[in-house]
Amino acid sequence: MEALNAIVSEINGFLWSSVIIILLVGAGFYFTVRTRGVQIRYFTKMFSLITESAGKKTAGNEISPFQAFCVSTASRVGVGNIAGIAIAITAGGPGAIFWMWFIAIIGSATGFVESTLGQIYKVPREDGNGFRGGPAYYIHVLAERKRGKKLKRSVCAALFAVSGLICWCGISQVISNSVQSNTIALALSSSLGLDRMLIGGVVTVLAMAVICGGMGRIARVTEWMVPIMAGIYILITLGIMLFNITEMPRVFGIIFRDAFDFQAVFGGGMGAAVLTGFKRGLFSNEAGEGSVPNAAATADASHPAVQGLIQ
Repeated sequence: MEALNAIVSEINGFLWSSVIIILLVGAGFYFTVRTRGVQIRYFTKMFSLITESAGKKTAGNEISPFQAFCVSTASRVGVGNIAGIAIAITAGGPGAIFWMWFIAIIGSATGFVESTLGQIYKVPREDGNGFRGGPAYYIHVLAERKRGKKLKRSVCAALFAVSGLICWCGISQVISNSVQSNTIALALSSSLGLDRMLIGGVVTVLAMAVICGGMGRIARVTEWMVPIMAGIYILITLGIMLFNITEMPRVFGIIFRDAFDFQAVFGGGMGAAVLTGFKRGLFSNEAGEGSVPNAAATADASHPAVQGLIQ
């Protein structure tokens, strides 16, 4: 078991420290240039599209753009986003925060492109109840077009589907859901004295009730949960910043100083800040991972403004 763990750790270290970073950061730069900074040019348009579809009724498993936004946010935000900041600062120093901001902006272009491809190449469900799509679908279609003939199956699309099944329905979900469920149980147990097994059972039943309802129910639940979750998180963050408002100039000064501390280049300090910021930023926004386009493909994109962005 120790030998297997060593092999997996070695492969993970190689991929996560070089290959994945190069591919995802490179893709972010490429899409930012090709779209002429779509994440900046349409920043205000994004809010209008999301707010206009809030509360919109949908049929079956079809979801609104606001619901797709909530589902993608729910899949991104978790324990790793909160604890990950502390890990990034510990490993790379305060300068890592700047590079997390940087990756968030660059990765937005990748997120836009992959979600747009999910919309363009989505297919109707067999029962006529909404749509389905995602990377496996548009990878197959694009491979088919490149070959110039009808393909029964695309090897890359099949590999993506299988690896995604292992990751999202297996390793990733088992680990992340276990950590989050355990965090809930520990918090309620320590504060209210509730039994952790009871809390775990309740969380399991509630999660099952939502998941078994399909994408439509998941979207409807996240539609009201995510705004509350995000609102509380933002209010707490702003409260902490306002309470320490006199320290904020110094905090931002330290972040920018450490991010561009060229004197630390030879000591590896700046490199650690950049690398750690890149890693945590990519982990947080999931740009290029392929999970968000699955939700985006099921969204209703009939709004003229959305069609204009896609075109």
